[in-house]
Amino acid sequence: MRAVLGTLLIGVAFGFSLSQMGFASWDELHAMFTFTQPRLLLSFITAVIVLAVAWRVIACFSAPRWSPRPIHPGTLAGGALFGVGWALSGACPAIVLVQLGEGQLAALWTLAGIVAGNGLYSAVHRRYFRWTTGSCVER
Repeated sequence: MRAVLGTLLIGVAFGFSLSQMGFASWDELHAMFTFTQPRLLLSFITAVIVLAVAWRVIACFSAPRWSPRPIHPGTLAGGALFGVGWALSGACPAIVLVQLGEGQLAALWTLAGIVAGNGLYSAVHRRYFRWTTGSCVER
């Protein structure tokens, strides 16, 4: 129970931070994607650099318990669809929760699209593609 509460508090703090930075604003994201305002883009770049350094430091002090996932044929198409959906809706799966926390009820449509898209991908993948996704479920 303590771990759940700790995780919840960290999630709320992270969501509040994202909200205050403007990540839940469609206008801010539009400015980022059209390169008219570099603030959010620079935030992303900084986060990626910090994370890359952190992973290297962690790897130096402990043996990694993971192996790299293969890049399967759907990675590029899936990334493009994710980006288009993000640009149109103004939210990725984490940000939709921030938007709901802000009271943006239109985010319910985005959440419904995320759930429907995952269900559709699962059905289409199972029927037509069946390539390995490298998930831990397959091990």
